[in-house]
Amino acid sequence: MSQTFSEETHRNLLSHIPHCTGREIGDWLRAVDDGPAFLRFEEKVSWLRSEHDLSYGHAKAIVHEHDLRRAARRFG
Repeated sequence: MSQTFSEETHRNLLSHIPHCTGREIGDWLRAVDDGPAFLRFEEKVSWLRSEHDLSYGHAKAIVHEHDLRRAARRFG
């Protein structure tokens, strides 16, 4: 079952990712870009969790941010 995070929770998770993982958000966004071409959100989250040993919350925040930025580039 997927959790829905508020915008505030999303931003808080993003701000903690560099400290918790040792990698900046930009590095994680590139990892999603360079990773397998999954179409579904949860597939990307599962891949990050298994490949990079991330928590569900951090993986979900990274994929959500990736999707937000991709949409902003497309429609911005």
